[in-house]
Amino acid sequence: MNNTEQAHLVRTVTEEIYEAYPYLWEKFGQNGRDRTEEDNHHHLDHLAAAYEMRSVDFFMDYTDWLNNVLTSRNVPTGLIIDNFQRLVRLLDGQSLVDEDEKRMFIVYLEQALKRLHTLNER
Repeated sequence: MNNTEQAHLVRTVTEEIYEAYPYLWEKFGQNGRDRTEEDNHHHLDHLAAAYEMRSVDFFMDYTDWLNNVLTSRNVPTGLIIDNFQRLVRLLDGQSLVDEDEKRMFIVYLEQALKRLHTLNER
């Protein structure tokens, strides 16, 4: 995924999240929005690394770490699930330079979503 594609995706997913959950402005303010954008860049960077290594386990380890960090900061697993679901939908609807990379990003996100749903049920 090139920088332009990534920036567009990050901006879109962040806008959608803050539209869907307006209370996030009250709870976290601009800093929270900035962290959401930063987190999404990290999600995509980790997806790219997993793709390069051909390792879903790498992204699963990142997902577990992310869930631990964010839930310790009072961000529920459900918001991570929502974020990853939005990434899947937006990726699926977007044409990218590397379509194989996009396909694998979706596969990795779907695996991570299964794990997060299990964690969310506990």
